[in-house]
Amino acid sequence: MFRKRGSDRAPDATRAGAAGPAHTAHPDEDADWRSFDPIAEDYARLFAPDLKRVAEDLVKLLEVSSRQRILDVGTGTGVGALSAAGAAGDGLAIGVDPSMGMLRAATRHAGDGVRLAAATSIDLPFRDATFDRLMANFVIGFFQNPSTAFFELLRVLRPGGRLAVSWWARGDSQDELRSTWLGVAEEFAEHEVLMEAQSRAIPGEERFADRGVLKQTMHDAGLRDIWTEIRSYRFQSSRDDWLAGREIASLGRFLHQMLGEELWADFRRRVRTVFAERFPQQLNDFRDVVLAVGHKP
Repeated sequence: MFRKRGSDRAPDATRAGAAGPAHTAHPDEDADWRSFDPIAEDYARLFAPDLKRVAEDLVKLLEVSSRQRILDVGTGTGVGALSAAGAAGDGLAIGVDPSMGMLRAATRHAGDGVRLAAATSIDLPFRDATFDRLMANFVIGFFQNPSTAFFELLRVLRPGGRLAVSWWARGDSQDELRSTWLGVAEEFAEHEVLMEAQSRAIPGEERFADRGVLKQTMHDAGLRDIWTEIRSYRFQSSRDDWLAGREIASLGRFLHQMLGEELWADFRRRVRTVFAERFPQQLNDFRDVVLAVGHKP
């Protein structure tokens, strides 16, 4: 495993109505609640199986064939690189991620046939035109500077090579499951505080949820013949696992740190009570995903 410094993902009474105003504390700007390292194993269990389905669709869009070299940027627990390796046969699939915790999880879960490196999207440890195919599965929203990141991605992509990306489509943040969770969170913290934290963790979340904006960004970066689609997925989980996933997502990690252990325990009890009243034990989570692919001239 290669190691390279840096990170694009910076180190991915209880109720306001009953006991006064919601909590308004602001965490230190240098706090590490955005780090993926501590939650890597939970991420592999709760999110990786669903993300793998989308990664497999990206690999199909890339038309990966035997003996090609594929780079999976922001590989996380390695599901994209593993999907690419299966399609590349005797080729080479490499996954890069700035989180050492996620790479350790990838080493355990991705299996043989995948090589891993610690690197950021703006400082890739590869020569120009190294790869035939590039993929970025649910990563683009984390880019602090998308133009710089795309410049680096295209640098390591050979002429004629293809790049495919995915991101959550606009509107999903307001579905019933997420709006209910957010409503309980806002009993404990001001809406503006939560939204500012989410923006700091995932600066491109709303921007790249727009299919047209994503296509234009890829075109501005130099990609051509860009094809986009909004594809619907149904993800199934238990109610407890869905809530556990919210807790390790960016906003959940922020809220945990802001509240401290005692209030966090109160929040967890409250949100589980609300979800038990409103939702069945087995959940169907319907999500729309923007898929996009283009080639480097």
